[in-house]
Amino acid sequence: MSATSTLPPLSPKQRLGLEVWRGLRHNAAALHQLRTLFWECTLRCNMACRHCGSDCKASSAVPDMPADDFLRVIDGLTPHVDPHRTFIIFTGGEALLRNDLEHVGLELYRREYPWGLVTNGLLLTAERLDSLLASGMHSITVSLDGLDDSHNWLRRNPQSFAAVMRAVDLLTATPDLLWDVVTCVNPRNYSQLPALRDELVARGVRRWRIFTIFPMGRAAGDAELQLSAEQLRGTLDFIAQTRAEGRMVVNYACEGFLGSYEGQVRDTLFHCRAGVEVASVLCDGSISGCTSIRSTMHQGNIYQDDLWEVWNSRFEPYRDRSWTRKEACADCRMWRYCEGNGMHLYDDDGHLLHCHYLDMK
Repeated sequence: MSATSTLPPLSPKQRLGLEVWRGLRHNAAALHQLRTLFWECTLRCNMACRHCGSDCKASSAVPDMPADDFLRVIDGLTPHVDPHRTFIIFTGGEALLRNDLEHVGLELYRREYPWGLVTNGLLLTAERLDSLLASGMHSITVSLDGLDDSHNWLRRNPQSFAAVMRAVDLLTATPDLLWDVVTCVNPRNYSQLPALRDELVARGVRRWRIFTIFPMGRAAGDAELQLSAEQLRGTLDFIAQTRAEGRMVVNYACEGFLGSYEGQVRDTLFHCRAGVEVASVLCDGSISGCTSIRSTMHQGNIYQDDLWEVWNSRFEPYRDRSWTRKEACADCRMWRYCEGNGMHLYDDDGHLLHCHYLDMK
């Protein structure tokens, strides 16, 4: 794949669109309507992926949160939100290691909340899928990180690719289920993106999200996982081209501000919704914006605090991003539209680890 040699400036049309989007973003922060709640239901995992930001293991020092504790959180939330417009997502670790997801899912279904889960696909059999669907599952996301060799290398499991493709075939054959495939691009699978796209299209995949890998957990300091500036631009060019072809819906993830690529590679412009429209209940009860954000940015804990009270009275660092205008962001002309990039890209001391816009220049 070829990439643009430099990052062109914003066009007048792009700048106008970003100005309008900036107003909408600030309005969303003022309203802070909770639309998505992640439940980190376990930190156990049946893989040891090279890029895991949480460094999850088969046996976690943090026990799984009891299902009833999470359901009590939902019952406290229910009087204040429209369940039909508040989406619950089970994540981990590997969520399918829990054998009570169907119980929790059915309880959410009875309370009229749509719910879904994120999985590495290794445990997604036809029987488990039927069981989840019978419990009201609305959506599912499966990870696929390249063709056979590159996927298994990243996942450190020689059976992983075959298992994921079986899961993809199961999902393709399931009507009325919202699902997508997510891919973490790295130097090993970068050149495989066109072939991977063609394979997904041939198998009937219609929705694909593409991520890059941020330097946390096992990925911290691993140069084998970080794209060069040319590869990052090439990835975005590939997404823009694929979107123009119209064979599938492909989006770059909500990872960061992309300069002149804004409006070309995602259905929306950049907006970190953590703490604005997205909250998380972590495995130890911590209340955060999303599951990838450092513990110094947690806003409370369900075992001491009421989630709804925390959602309304805290989360100020997520909604007023003026504190991010420092260091590399201090004099950046794009800060007006970026406001310090994604919250998951800050370390424990509040320093920005990674800037997509600067990486591409």
